[in-house]
Amino acid sequence: MFSFLKDQPLSDSEAKKLFHALSKEKDIRNYPFKLKSFSSGKKISNAAPEIQRQVALLLIKWLKKRRPAQYQDQNWQRYWSMHNTVSALLNRKLPFTEEDVHIILNWIIAQNKVYVQDIPQAIKVLANYLKERTFTKELRQEIKILIKAVQKRNQNTQQLRWVIMLRELLGETEIHFPLVEGDIWANVALAYINEFEPEQQSNWSELFMSCLRISGSKPSKKWMKEMDTHIAAIGVDEYRSALLNWMPLVSTPRPEPASHFSYQRNNPNLVWYLDISNNDILKGLVWTLSKEKDPGVARALSALAITTYKKIPGVGARAAKIGNACFWVLGQMLGMEGIAQLSILKLRIKGRNAQKGIARALDSASKRVGISAEEIEELSVPSYDMEEVGVYREKFEGYQYELRIQSSELKQVWVRDDARQLKSVPKAVREKNPDELRAIKAKVKDIRKMLPAQRNRIDNLYLTQKVWGYGVWHERYIEHPLVGSIGRRLIWKFSKGDRAASGIWLDGQFVENDGHPLDWLDEKTSVELWHPIMVETDVVLAWRGWLNEHEVQQPFKQAHREVYLLTEAEINTHTYSNRYAAHILRQHQFNALCAARGWKNSLRLMVDDYFPPAAKTLPQWNLRAEYWIEGIGDEYGTDTNDTGTYFYLTTDQVRFYNIDARENAAHAGGGGYGRRAGNLSDPLPMDQIPSLVFSEIMRDVDMFVGVASLGNDPNWLDGGRDARYNNYWHSYSFGELTETAKTRKQVLEWVLPRLKIAEYCELDGKFLKVRGEIRTYKIHLGSGNILMEPNDQYLCIVPAGRTAQKGKDKVFLPFEGDKTLAIILSKAFMLAEDKKITDTTITRQLKR
Repeated sequence: MFSFLKDQPLSDSEAKKLFHALSKEKDIRNYPFKLKSFSSGKKISNAAPEIQRQVALLLIKWLKKRRPAQYQDQNWQRYWSMHNTVSALLNRKLPFTEEDVHIILNWIIAQNKVYVQDIPQAIKVLANYLKERTFTKELRQEIKILIKAVQKRNQNTQQLRWVIMLRELLGETEIHFPLVEGDIWANVALAYINEFEPEQQSNWSELFMSCLRISGSKPSKKWMKEMDTHIAAIGVDEYRSALLNWMPLVSTPRPEPASHFSYQRNNPNLVWYLDISNNDILKGLVWTLSKEKDPGVARALSALAITTYKKIPGVGARAAKIGNACFWVLGQMLGMEGIAQLSILKLRIKGRNAQKGIARALDSASKRVGISAEEIEELSVPSYDMEEVGVYREKFEGYQYELRIQSSELKQVWVRDDARQLKSVPKAVREKNPDELRAIKAKVKDIRKMLPAQRNRIDNLYLTQKVWGYGVWHERYIEHPLVGSIGRRLIWKFSKGDRAASGIWLDGQFVENDGHPLDWLDEKTSVELWHPIMVETDVVLAWRGWLNEHEVQQPFKQAHREVYLLTEAEINTHTYSNRYAAHILRQHQFNALCAARGWKNSLRLMVDDYFPPAAKTLPQWNLRAEYWIEGIGDEYGTDTNDTGTYFYLTTDQVRFYNIDARENAAHAGGGGYGRRAGNLSDPLPMDQIPSLVFSEIMRDVDMFVGVASLGNDPNWLDGGRDARYNNYWHSYSFGELTETAKTRKQVLEWVLPRLKIAEYCELDGKFLKVRGEIRTYKIHLGSGNILMEPNDQYLCIVPAGRTAQKGKDKVFLPFEGDKTLAIILSKAFMLAEDKKITDTTITRQLKR
């Protein structure tokens, strides 16, 4: 079989013996391949460099006579082990001659169509050889042939790096721009650079090449120094200005869809595709901004992260590596501007990997400044130049601009010096102060993003057991110009010695729910966020009454927060809750909600693999909560999208475990949960879970179901959707009320008598009943879906744009954030005047 060895001029045949031993060795199955992990490999590895060189040449000669296609069956493993042994040997500094180098290059060029992983080894061999020798004409020509062979392939970033390294070995001085045309930002960058003289073009080319030479999740100090040199050659201001002009263009789609995916050539969403090699260059450019402290740069990085994490249907995130680079840079930036943007991104980007990247960046920033990540998030909130809580003013010649935070809304007003209020920006200001107006616009945009980010951060504090000293808390949550607009609308628990009370800010002081001032608060007082589970029902009702009386709209449900107590059924099941089992959820929406509420979850795919349940770790309590879910369906492309991701999930139990308990998992194809290597971990008894933890976890799960359930889709029946789920849709759309829906009902009991349509409305069990002139309607308080009397005919009304807000705008609501409540009120106002409805999609249903 190995007759070709007979003509080898080896006197002692040691290399032949090692080759034969390797060819006879069986079951070399180690991944990744390691030469020292099997017997013959160890012997080859320990042989003298000259012997290793001879073995490498013997293997190449053997491989040349065989193609991998011949070895798809029992001999494939032998071919694989021979090939990997060559690769391992070529990585070593062996005494190859010029003739050897020709043999190696010719072999790699010949098999480049099948294998590309040997090109780095070719570069290594060439680099070692040329350290002590000079080029020959033949060798130079072979390297050029190898470059062309690599370029003929569909290029990715790694192959571009190989081409750069081979050209560097040749000592080429020709200017090459590795940017690929197609991405709008790259097109603009190429056009910009081509306007320069050759010397400046060369500076940009070298900078781009350096971006391609580095990989990984963060740059090295050596690489950053190298980039500083390139940037200095270009000109710091010129470089910075160009980069900040290119970054926003990443959010601009291509004129035509990309053709990089043969199986998706007709996918119109590929206008959002970003070229892979361009992404590596842009990632490097982003890294160079890590020494910045300008708020404008932080905003630009935040916007870039958002657009690169947007998903292309059937493909995935546009360019997650660029988004991750933005996270890293924001965590490294001087000052607090970068951290402030990370707080916004925690709210804006929901994906699990993105949330991990943001958490790592915050953790890195906290280590850099020597305080905890939670502390740094509190300290990093900008004041936006507001000199008092919730108010920003700027003086112009003859006019004053005023921005006020009113609940979660921003009110902007222009006033003349004579106190006359204007409807829009004065013409004189537009003409004389364009830069100031742009700055105001950016400020408003930032505040609009930061307010919900801070609201969500504070809402998530309940399970952290956070307690502040009075002075620190007062500075960060009451006097802070932005956070104070949230903190002053919340109820806080105060403790000092044996005294304790709850209070809220009113007219410059804290008062109890009976209006009595808390005049004993001082630096010795500790403060924590008040929760209704801490107190008796009459105290909760008193606070609700106070909020209604003073028309204080809380930033999230606090006095009206749902409290979830252990039920008799959960006591009987002992270690799990079925309260939110047997629901059908939209998977992608559920996944986004998990990220927003700090749960760890993975999208379920129709593959042969195992997936853990959705889980939330609670380190302060040494607990982990699990919500068991599984994908629904078994038809690829019908029950899944093109990537194999299930459209819908079915829900099962909620369980609690010690934080270090082994993770459970369920196969993607179903079959229930267990440990991969054994039985289920032991869950904790439900009655041992602290009441606050149980209530907040069940509230999260209630929200997952309430928002992501397909029963909320008003279009389900009329949209021709999968009939398999119609029974579930009916049972959820008009079924029993959850705790959230019960809270909604309690609010409506107070709100309805104050509405101008009060005489046409009444609460009837699970429904808000509205009497119109044409029909009587029943709006379900959980789903917001509608039935019409007398025959309970379904009425489909899909909220659009600001429609869902109209009802909310006409009446005070004691908390923000319940979109379903706003939709219910909007529908009630519309249906009370059903004769005025002109939308034919609705009127046709009313006349059936």
